[in-house]
Amino acid sequence: MRALLVVNPAATTTSARTRDVLIHALASEMKLEAVTTEYRGHARDLGRQAADSEDIELVVALGGDGTVNEVVNGLLHRGPDPEHLPRLAVVPGGSTNVFARALGLPNDAVEATGALLDALREKRERTVGLGLAAGTPGTEDEAVPSRWFTFNAGLGFDAGVVGRVEQHRERGRRSTHSLYLRQAIRQFLDEPHRRHGTITLERPGADPVTDLVLSLICNTSPWTFLGNRPVYASPKASFDTGLDILGLSRMSTASVARYATQLLTSSPERGPHGKHAVSLHDLTDFTLHSKAPLPLQMDGDHLGLRTSVTFTGVRRALRVIV
Repeated sequence: MRALLVVNPAATTTSARTRDVLIHALASEMKLEAVTTEYRGHARDLGRQAADSEDIELVVALGGDGTVNEVVNGLLHRGPDPEHLPRLAVVPGGSTNVFARALGLPNDAVEATGALLDALREKRERTVGLGLAAGTPGTEDEAVPSRWFTFNAGLGFDAGVVGRVEQHRERGRRSTHSLYLRQAIRQFLDEPHRRHGTITLERPGADPVTDLVLSLICNTSPWTFLGNRPVYASPKASFDTGLDILGLSRMSTASVARYATQLLTSSPERGPHGKHAVSLHDLTDFTLHSKAPLPLQMDGDHLGLRTSVTFTGVRRALRVIV
């Protein structure tokens, strides 16, 4: 088997020595080409090259969720074709690794490499669904290129938190759960639309849902992790279905305290719920419009401000080694 290993040298939880050990372990089982990313978007370019090659059968992403997202967008640059595109494998090296953990992989890079090699020997794989986001036709965002996401996206509050964290990371701060929590509090205090939501959810065959302050789009469950604790925004979300969405129409201090507590105590059976919570399951197509530009994030990557985004849930988009 010929495989491409995409290595993010800035991965939070792996040292250069650990990465060397993992590369040697993988190279002992396959014909491996290891490439270290050198710029933002490099992993996407490598994924595209692998998709267009005639002999690469597997792409291994060694890094965090951002690296995985770039590789996936490169692999799917011509669209889904799971029977013919290279398979994807993930060795988690980031701070949270939601995609890898949602697939059931160990969060430790060395253990995950062992699990990956076992899965290859036993020919274990699954075909997962993914989310696709694009600028909405007929709006000022229609020229925004489409982008795939693997586990979640968000328009509004959570994307603002992600943007704040990225600013701190650019100044040299490590991405930690405490950093996310502090920035979530500051985002809430500075949130200009928390009393009057600007987001409208439109989907075929249903009345619009208006005045949302927050919108979380989930392609799997859990939504994220706080340390070893899984957090379930949309417990029914699955790689085998369409997209789920959790929307909140109020973010007063009392309601935020209530919904934050529900998130922290969420389970596979129950997520946030209440008078001002909207939960929708297994959606194929829907659009989020905002009266004011809001930040957008996908797989924990801040993508700037948007006023209208159309989401599509694509079943059976990519083969993944598990």
